[in-house]
Amino acid sequence: MSETTGPYELGDPYELRVGVPDVATFRHLRTAAGMTDRPAEAVAAGLPRTWHGVTVHHDGHTVGMGRIVGDGGTVYQVTDVCVLPEHQGRGLGRRIMAHLDHALRTRAVPGAYVCLIADGHAHHLYAEYGFVPTAPHSIGMHRFV
Repeated sequence: MSETTGPYELGDPYELRVGVPDVATFRHLRTAAGMTDRPAEAVAAGLPRTWHGVTVHHDGHTVGMGRIVGDGGTVYQVTDVCVLPEHQGRGLGRRIMAHLDHALRTRAVPGAYVCLIADGHAHHLYAEYGFVPTAPHSIGMHRFV
């Protein structure tokens, strides 16, 4: 995989592009994939602060995405990895993760902490990229404001 610019051919008919979707597409991808919605105002504020993002396109439509957020030094979080249900089962999640992993390995500060929250069975995919459960040493926690 080359550096983090330009489209990356995934094989007909999918194309991977560096960047993030627009607000409406971001919200659609999340909800269609069974993830919680986020308020449009929050998405509009957050997307430009993405450290690295990728989208997957098919026939002119965005069908998947993934992002990395963080402080650019000590901590990064892999987030919003999702693929529309009708395009799942084709290895697109794995391709998104491979690209995000490449960006972390080539651009992140060595020794930085990288975390994520795995929904459902996604932990199997993330384990392929070296992610391990934090429990029992630590427990992931969350809240909404």
